[in-house]
Amino acid sequence: MPKPMGHGPGARGVVEKPQDFNAVMGKLAAYCKRYLPAMIIALILGAAGTVCQIVGPDKLKDITNEIIKGVTPAIVHGKPVFGSIDLQAVSRIGFTLVALYVGYALLSYAQSWIMATISQRTAQSLRDDISKKINRLPLRYFDNMSYGDVLSRITNDVDAIGQTLGQSLGALVTSVTLFFGALIMMFANNVTMTLTAIGVSIIGLVLMALIMRFSQKYFLQQQIALGQTNGHVEEMYAGHLIVKAYSGEADSIRTFERYNDSLYESGWKSQFLSGLMMPFMTFIGNLGYVAVCVVGAALAMDGRIEFGVIVAFMMYIRLFTQPLAQFAQATQNLQRCAAASERVFGFLEEPEMSVDATGSFAEHRAEIEAAQGHAHMSDALGDRARGDVDFDHVRFGYKPDKPVIHDFSASVKAGQKVAIVGPTGAGKTTMVNLLMRFYELDGGEIRIDGVPTASIPRSEVHRQFSMVLQDTWVFQGTVHENIVYDKQGVTDEQVRAAAKAVGLDRFIESLPEGYDTVLDDKAALSAGQKQLLTIARAMVQDAPILILDEATSSVDTRTEELIQKAMDQLAVGRTSFVIAHRLSTIRNADMILVMNHGDIIERGTHEELLAKGGFYADLYNSQFASLVA
Repeated sequence: MPKPMGHGPGARGVVEKPQDFNAVMGKLAAYCKRYLPAMIIALILGAAGTVCQIVGPDKLKDITNEIIKGVTPAIVHGKPVFGSIDLQAVSRIGFTLVALYVGYALLSYAQSWIMATISQRTAQSLRDDISKKINRLPLRYFDNMSYGDVLSRITNDVDAIGQTLGQSLGALVTSVTLFFGALIMMFANNVTMTLTAIGVSIIGLVLMALIMRFSQKYFLQQQIALGQTNGHVEEMYAGHLIVKAYSGEADSIRTFERYNDSLYESGWKSQFLSGLMMPFMTFIGNLGYVAVCVVGAALAMDGRIEFGVIVAFMMYIRLFTQPLAQFAQATQNLQRCAAASERVFGFLEEPEMSVDATGSFAEHRAEIEAAQGHAHMSDALGDRARGDVDFDHVRFGYKPDKPVIHDFSASVKAGQKVAIVGPTGAGKTTMVNLLMRFYELDGGEIRIDGVPTASIPRSEVHRQFSMVLQDTWVFQGTVHENIVYDKQGVTDEQVRAAAKAVGLDRFIESLPEGYDTVLDDKAALSAGQKQLLTIARAMVQDAPILILDEATSSVDTRTEELIQKAMDQLAVGRTSFVIAHRLSTIRNADMILVMNHGDIIERGTHEELLAKGGFYADLYNSQFASLVA
């Protein structure tokens, strides 16, 4: 069953709660400490702007009372006498109101600008730290973590943090200020009318809590159904050829309709119930207006309040009830922000690769050669290795209690072609990963030109290798950029020579822009062409050691022959490690290492191993028999 998606339209009603809210928010505050002064200023500005908003109704009360005084007749000698409105007082109060509202607008704008800047700077910094962290994590981490989860942290989780800092934090402060400020001003004007407003609001809160209680389970069902629907659609789209080939369309449609009906049912109920909240809050607000007017009218008839108080309370009712929904939303967003922060900081706190060594490859090699009495022997090579590789009793396991490589030893001379063969799970690719120091050894040593790989920086190790994997990787860019990748100083002639060597030049020239054609959906490459392009990339890198992990698995027989010839030319003067299941492609190898269960069980040339009649001979003969059949 597909897992429900954590970020989608259906997830809005369900708030993921962090394991330790206080601890993770403390980490977020510590991360944002350089912005704390600006953040405090922004929150103070927001609170000050809210105060301006709160004082407004009180001034409306004063201006209303001034107007009432001017139009209410006084009884003099039994006759009504109308006074005149004090326009000067009305104007003075009016200008004060304008100043308050302008101040509210300016202060709110300043708060929004500062918080938006802080939130985006923080999100930018988090994305940058996550990106750098990815490059410092060992591959062991990604063995147990899906790429989608890491991607979610750098996109959805960071966005959730940024949105909360930019909007919800300020909204929380202004809502609290508005709620308590309005409550204080209401009590200051009249206690009886304030208690009436509070009573009506409590009814609204109870109704809102009941709606949320009923709608929560439907939001959860909607989230699950959304995940099931999206998972099914993605699965069917990715495998639509298989679905058609096995006539599974009807079954796929029935499954989709079941998920879609479930999504409709839960979505309808959750949206209907949540949609009731706004009408209910509007009803409660209107009920509050009515209650305040009725109670205010009774008090005004008794002469206990002025008419302006009723006008002010009608404004305060809105200011009093408005923050309740905002406060609930801001609290939910803070919970979501804390949950996202927990995932982000959990990722940033993952154990990193061991401290890298220092110094260049040439420096370490010179030290070893000097100790052996061969000083300056390799000075002409610079940072480039000759290509001697030694595996000395290598031991390794992806998990400490489950070793994959038990005791691997081999000595490879510069320029030799070494093939590593064996059944699936024998440890072939693992040996290549260890050779390039993608993983640290549990025991033993790997040396290049006598230099232990653990004693030099990882980048220095990687610089000695060109690599072609079974899984091709082509990024969006021109053909030229894909072949060159990160290699500096590569000429156009070298790029064309590499493309010609793998038989790709004619196809590239047929593209609309030739080598400047951007590889995207409009210029799609076949699996074989992608493999040829990555092999050309390895040629351009011109490293002293080659690693070919099933490099010809995605090409046809004719293309495979072309690649083999190109690889034979490329391997001249270079050490090459070839992992292959097609044993016919490695018959000319200088050494064949046969692995099984993490150990070398046979070694020798193709003819020597066939003559032994052992494990390799059985593998080769079984493949040959299947080809003949």
